[in-house]
Formats: sequence, structure tokens, C-alpha cells
Amino acid sequence: MKPETHLTPANEDYLEAILALSEQHDAVRSVDIASHLNVSRASVNKAMNILRTLGLIDQEPYGLIHLTSEGRLHAKDVLQRHQMIKRFLSDILDISAETAEKDACRMEHVISPETRKKWIAWLRDVLNDHQSGG
Repeated sequence: MKPETHLTPANEDYLEAILALSEQHDAVRSVDIASHLNVSRASVNKAMNILRTLGLIDQEPYGLIHLTSEGRLHAKDVLQRHQMIKRFLSDILDISAETAEKDACRMEHVISPETRKKWIAWLRDVLNDHQSGG
């Protein structure tokens, strides 16, 4: 994928879904992604064409889907952003799990690398202090 290429929030959601599904099953199918994201198979096929063109997935025509090494890196990055935000919302702000999940899904797409880096460091410090009783 070219460095100047930016993934859309939807593309990031597809990568995150493929990663989650691939951890549960050896192979990921379009129908699995459609069910996971509650979208049509046509939407999945369109997204897979884009992700394949960007070099983020490998897929035989209408076949099994696998993340490339680059796709896996991007998917893990999205997942890390999601988990960080969700943990902050639920553990620090005491937001309900359902609301924290929904908000994290939206917020994960717009946070900058700089903000994320500093937020992670701050969150680690706060949680370490909390766990040590400080």
C-alpha cells in the first residue's frame, strides 16, 4: 500500500473484522464478514476488491480471504486504537460497555498517531497507578 493512501473508516472496519474472524477460524469467507458487520455480500465484495488492490488482502475470486502481512499490521493498528479508546471510556470514564464499544468504533478512525501515542502512555500511567493503589 502506498504511504499516501488513506483507508476509509469502512475499509478499516473490514480489516478489523477479517482479523477478528481469522482468529476464530482458519479461513474467512465473504459471508462471514457480511454477517459480522451486518452488511450485504455485495458491499463485502466491493470492499474486498479495494483491499486487494491496496495489497492488504489475498483472495481467490469469490474465495477465502486472508490478510497480507501489511493488511495484518493495519488491522492490528485499528484494533489497538479501538481497544485503547474502549478501555479509556469504560475504565476511566465509567461509560457502559455497550456505549464504550459503539463510541470506540467511531472514534478509532479519527485519532492521530501523535494523540494515540501520548494517550497510550497516559493511560498506562493512570492504570498502573490505579492498580498499585496510588
